Amino acid sequence: MSMKQRIGLVAALCAGLLASAPGFASPAAAATGNEPIVVSGTVPDEAARAAIIGQLARLYGGRHIVDQLEVGGVTPPPNWAANVTRALTPAITEIRQGQIRFDGTQVSLSGQIPSAAKRQQLATDIAAALNPSYTVNNALVVKEDGQAVLDSTLGNRVVEFEVGSATLTPAGVNILDEMVAAILRVDPPAIQIVGHTDSTGERLANIGLSLSRANTVRDYLVSRGIPAERLTALGAGPDNPVVSNDTAEGRSRNRRIEFNIMQ
Repeated sequence: MSMKQRIGLVAALCAGLLASAPGFASPAAAATGNEPIVVSGTVPDEAARAAIIGQLARLYGGRHIVDQLEVGGVTPPPNWAANVTRALTPAITEIRQGQIRFDGTQVSLSGQIPSAAKRQQLATDIAAALNPSYTVNNALVVKEDGQAVLDSTLGNRVVEFEVGSATLTPAGVNILDEMVAAILRVDPPAIQIVGHTDSTGERLANIGLSLSRANTVRDYLVSRGIPAERLTALGAGPDNPVVSNDTAEGRSRNRRIEFNIMQ
């Protein structure tokens, strides 16, 4: 399937809206995504086209909207274009790998959503935007945000190593065992493991040490069943501290491993 996002308008006996995509981006993610929003199908008139394209442009900000709509040849339910436009709320940008389909007065939701609360809220918001003659069928499946799961699992802890080496301590191994369980739970496509050090010592030596530690973590994850091809290691040395290195506590926090999900 194309990596483009697609929203299509279709018509059987009445006008309908079909929105399907490999991944709907949230407003925050849209700032880094470059895929266009492709809109296709048939709408009853130019006013409907303008209203729907305008609403999608507002929802997706600077994303490029590709207008492939055709006009005419369908007879929609009363106020169909206005109802569809109202139902295209910011909440739809939470959908991943799914569809939003309008067939007359039937609205069907499918795909992935980050939480049960957002699943229910999206259906409620769409129903509230429509009149009572519309029925919302909610088939969205909850799929957790993988990065959030990894971040919460690691929390404020650091993966510990022996002083000045890339040898894991028992406490470090215990944390990695928890991270393995979290990674298997969310099944991300790829993870970048980033090693960091404090500012003590020479920068180049710290970069080398941070890379060695990241590779140690990578090797451990592979030994526990995470596919090697999904894991990359990077050594950032002392260049990206999270707090000041002026105290022992600060230096301890800066000697850390990060797990970043890559798309």
